[in-house]
Amino acid sequence: MPKIVLVYPQIPPNTGNVARTCAATDTELHLVGPLGFEISDRYLKRAGLDYWPYVKLNFHQNLEDFKIYHQKQSGRLIGFSKKGDINYTKFSYQINDWLLFGSETNGLPQDVLDYCAENLYIPMTQPKVRSLNLSVSAALGLFEARRQLGYLS
Repeated sequence: MPKIVLVYPQIPPNTGNVARTCAATDTELHLVGPLGFEISDRYLKRAGLDYWPYVKLNFHQNLEDFKIYHQKQSGRLIGFSKKGDINYTKFSYQINDWLLFGSETNGLPQDVLDYCAENLYIPMTQPKVRSLNLSVSAALGLFEARRQLGYLS
């Protein structure tokens, strides 16, 4: 099943909401530091409510640690960014893809985008809206991958 990777997340409730989505779908969640909060942050816990025991949480101190971990695994790194060149609904997902999302303030850094096999975007109609909420974007990407791979039933 695809995995969710949050690179440098800053806002605890967003990460908590992504964790809740991951718990509900039995999806691995990888957090890449530095984080803008402590893992024990009460807002993070509150957003995840009582679902934390069901989250397959992996924490990587930094991007290099994550890259080393990923290289020992299989699967493509798929970046999500407004700079992406493929609409996320037009992309063909694979079962072992890693879906990467950047911080709420800066998105995925260019070096991470360059490291990804592909970079996708979520289309938005209103040009004055800078981006979607991180937890919304992660849910959209994950559920489109799950839909294509037949995990929705």
